Amino acid sequence: MDYPIIVEPEGVKIKSEKMEVDKLYYCVYQEKILLFYKDSNELLNCYEIAEKDVVEEVKQSKSEDIEKILQQYVEKKNLG
Repeated sequence: MDYPIIVEPEGVKIKSEKMEVDKLYYCVYQEKILLFYKDSNELLNCYEIAEKDVVEEVKQSKSEDIEKILQQYVEKKNLG
């Protein structure tokens, strides 16, 4: 399946019909991490992380490490 988040110079395109329910999707755009997921009611939820250290860590990591980085951020900020 194609990744439903597409980053282009003019903005981010989201193909929500290709998103799985309760699966986290992300992209880096304009030095921010944008997080997206579709909940069980088919509503699209969007979040933004702008802290430079986290953005840089995500940009330099391998794709399999990104969820771990984001989980550590959530725990550090006591958001979960």
